[in-house]
Amino acid sequence: MENEKNDSIPEIISLEEVDEILKNLDKDKKVDNKKEVNTEINNIADKNKKTDKSVTSPASNKKKKKKLFKVLYYVAMFILIGVFVGCSIYLISYYWQAKKIDKQVDELKDLFVEENDDIDYEVVEEEIIVNDEVKKTEFVYINGVKVQKKFAKIYEENNDFVGWLKIDGTKIDYPVMQTLSDEEYYLHRDFDKKYNGNGTLFVDTDSDIGKPSDNILIYGHNMNNGNMFHDILNYEKQDYYSAHKYIEFDTIYGDGRYEVIASFREEIHDVDYDGFKYYNFFDANADYEFTNYVIETQQRTPYTIMESASYGDKLITLSTCAYHSKDGRYVVVAKKIE
Repeated sequence: MENEKNDSIPEIISLEEVDEILKNLDKDKKVDNKKEVNTEINNIADKNKKTDKSVTSPASNKKKKKKLFKVLYYVAMFILIGVFVGCSIYLISYYWQAKKIDKQVDELKDLFVEENDDIDYEVVEEEIIVNDEVKKTEFVYINGVKVQKKFAKIYEENNDFVGWLKIDGTKIDYPVMQTLSDEEYYLHRDFDKKYNGNGTLFVDTDSDIGKPSDNILIYGHNMNNGNMFHDILNYEKQDYYSAHKYIEFDTIYGDGRYEVIASFREEIHDVDYDGFKYYNFFDANADYEFTNYVIETQQRTPYTIMESASYGDKLITLSTCAYHSKDGRYVVVAKKIE
């Protein structure tokens, strides 16, 4: 048994190493000197065994795993702290911008000129026919533009101002802007032209405020904080519509009271789409074009609205983002009644 054990090659030594031992033996010695060969093999095996033990030691593996876990822990903590700080900054900025808009709007309301207030411009009184009745309205001319006296100070602050939109019982009570050279200029800017994620209500460049066009299209953000056009999504419910039928949209050229005739979900489509595109209707070339637009909007309304509109009426269309689809929109259409 002892001879068999000595004759065997330990598993920890390779055959290549055995060959190297045999080559290094003195040529004058006989190759069958098993004792000397076995001694050399065992010495190398012991050396390899020690080396292998140091590499694969359980204690060493445990230490490495502990170090790796520690590194991963700190990396994870760093990422979590970064996410937390980033979210906190975003939320603080988000609500700070909302508060800034609210404060700005309140300051603009203070600039409304009352009927008996004196201003630096010469006041011109004009007669306007409203519902077959003659109504006297005071105007001033600022940089050659005729502006209602009540809006004179606001217009002085920013000549992009074209009117004020208000829906009683909602948070919608905002100035409306229009920039013919850059339609979306106020998409992420406040009244003072400074960056603000809430933006400001603005009119499509194809809408004509002064004429006015058959339809005036007004855009506004759907803000989670309730600002801008967030409230118009509530028109999807008939009870809400019944309680908020009327919209006030007074422009620099005259006042207007509108009644809602449609509210619906829609989408923005690509150029090749042949279906209904509410955002492309501004002026009707004929009776049937106007009628078709009104029919399309009322068919999409989830409940019945008895009031409608006919060719010759003037409309406003309010549009905001909705999230039923990637390019979803919620739309409210109203016709002028005063």
